[in-house]
Amino acid sequence: MTEHKDKTRMTGITRRGLLRSSPALLGGAALLNGSGLLPGAGAQAATASHSTPDYDALVRAQLEGRTIRCGFTPPILSEFFNIMEHACYRQAQDYSERFGVKWEWQRASPSGNFNSVEGQYNIIQNWITAGLDAIFVCTAGTPSDTSKIYTEARAKGVDIIQFNMPISLWPIEEQKAVCSVGYHDTLQSGYVAGKYIAEQLGGKGKVLQIWGPSGSPWAEARQRGFDMVLAEYPDLQVVGKADGGYVRDKGFSAAQNLLTSNPDVNAIYGENEEMALGASQAIDALGMRHWDGQGGIITIGADGLQSGFDAIRQGRLSATIEVGGVGQGLTLVEMLMAHRYLGKIVADVYNVPVTLVTKDNVDQVEALQAWALAAPEL
Repeated sequence: MTEHKDKTRMTGITRRGLLRSSPALLGGAALLNGSGLLPGAGAQAATASHSTPDYDALVRAQLEGRTIRCGFTPPILSEFFNIMEHACYRQAQDYSERFGVKWEWQRASPSGNFNSVEGQYNIIQNWITAGLDAIFVCTAGTPSDTSKIYTEARAKGVDIIQFNMPISLWPIEEQKAVCSVGYHDTLQSGYVAGKYIAEQLGGKGKVLQIWGPSGSPWAEARQRGFDMVLAEYPDLQVVGKADGGYVRDKGFSAAQNLLTSNPDVNAIYGENEEMALGASQAIDALGMRHWDGQGGIITIGADGLQSGFDAIRQGRLSATIEVGGVGQGLTLVEMLMAHRYLGKIVADVYNVPVTLVTKDNVDQVEALQAWALAAPEL
């Protein structure tokens, strides 16, 4: 199949121009449109399945009985990636019912932390050697790191589809994967979190950051978005920043130390939800007050976890950004089917909508995740 890829650059352009030019970012545009910070969760579940009896019958005649062999490798095994994987199951089972295909599914992740790149490349190499049809990858490696192994996969007929990667950091020409499914970490996460804090505080206040480790591409991308907000609101000041390692216990320790030194802060931005929940625990441990809409300390994170939803209901987490875990999982399998089996041309980058979650919409967002998590494993 002749492949023609969308070469739209994701770097070196304005926030407004990017959101206008890319339909895949419309979820982000809605988030950034004035006070429209609370979109519904249902939009992210809509994938273009185009199911009609005649079309499905024609595709079934070509694909029925075929087994599709896939590998799924996130940087770590976690609640967040479990949500995404179950959404993959949902979409795969839909195709099984419609087209009669079968699935073989493998899951593996390197031991250690988000930066265990070499271990992950060994997993990918083993799957290439085993002749899988497709490998879904989320890695801390850069395009220069992955270029060789992705090129080898393509030469051997293995489709690499990335997920949850901060693709906006790198020139689009460097992408060697068939497609990268995710969200825009700068505009759909860092900027949205900062904008929420600024609007809640009336544009003025002191903020702490509990951040991922130095060198993390996710941390860099989200920092860019947060910096945009700081430039817009000069009276919003960061008075402390510490490494929370993307885990709750380190987030707790980092936040506790910063809060002890800065007891008059107004907000804590945890780059991911685990660190934000650690910061929430630190507020409790120090006897401080959580944000109630009038006073206290705002806490916000990003991922969209059950534990985070519970904390929002209890008033111990002000908000989180659900970064399209269900939407990413559904779209991963859709892009594989479209590219490999349905003769369609897919873009290099597909960004799903995200949702800013507060007490106002947490039940809706959680219901969508529950639907995905109820899917049986393949």
